[in-house]
Amino acid sequence: MLNEGTKAPDFALEGKDKKIIKLSDFLGKKVIVYFYPKDNTPGCTKQACAFASIFGQFEEKGIIVIGISKDSPASHEKFATKYELPFLLLSDPNLEAIKAYDVWKEKKLYGKIGMGIVRSTYLIDETGMIEKVYEKVKPDKNPEEILSYYEEKGV
Repeated sequence: MLNEGTKAPDFALEGKDKKIIKLSDFLGKKVIVYFYPKDNTPGCTKQACAFASIFGQFEEKGIIVIGISKDSPASHEKFATKYELPFLLLSDPNLEAIKAYDVWKEKKLYGKIGMGIVRSTYLIDETGMIEKVYEKVKPDKNPEEILSYYEEKGV
């Protein structure tokens, strides 16, 4: 994982609408970047829906929410439509941002060991610095944790 207080790596990834989105596009705003394993899986759906349920509160605070996985833009489009997800979903099939943010790790699933995305969230401040890191997050609790963090800071 990257450390709090370090510069967040910039990325240029394709969104569900085929538009290239860069982290640097959001300088001057707070950004939540969350990495998740796969569209339409139980944990990832819980997390996305939890973000969607309180998205308005992030939006009121001027906070951008970005979800990143290695799924295709077409997969993201279906996922976003099915669950009415109002935030950005970016595709990273070449693992550029995923590896830059050090969330591509060895994982054990059903007794098999392989590489995959470890569910993690980075809060990035207006200057592009990593403000807070959440490792191995609980999908349904992570968005509320983040909202509480910002409210405690008076954002």
